Amino acid sequence: MATFQFDFVGPERTLYSGQVEAVQIPGAEGDMTVLPGHAPVLTSLRVGVIVVNEHGQGSGKRIYVQGGFADIGPEAVTVLAERAAPVEEVNSAMIDKEIEQAELERDATQDLAKREEINAHIAELHEARKSLNL
Repeated sequence: MATFQFDFVGPERTLYSGQVEAVQIPGAEGDMTVLPGHAPVLTSLRVGVIVVNEHGQGSGKRIYVQGGFADIGPEAVTVLAERAAPVEEVNSAMIDKEIEQAELERDATQDLAKREEINAHIAELHEARKSLNL
């Protein structure tokens, strides 16, 4: 199968760089699978898990992500994440802390639109915990 270059850059380190067959991305408008030859797209990311299917590997490498952007092209995909970690490094306490911080931020604002945005983020964190079986 054809491959393309995938680079995943977190705020502290590069989490992945190499040739892959496919990448599943939690885009702001929904999950998407990128294959070689994909039309150019720039999308923001929501909280979720990026699954990287390497060439010749049966299962994909999973990376937890919170926000950022994906620059998708026919020959390469670059993800710039606001926060990210390999799923092996993510635990329930980490997500609980993120939820607690978001709840504090939500409770500190009177802006209804901002509160709705934060509630959506909290729901994404709960969904991420569920998908990671934490």
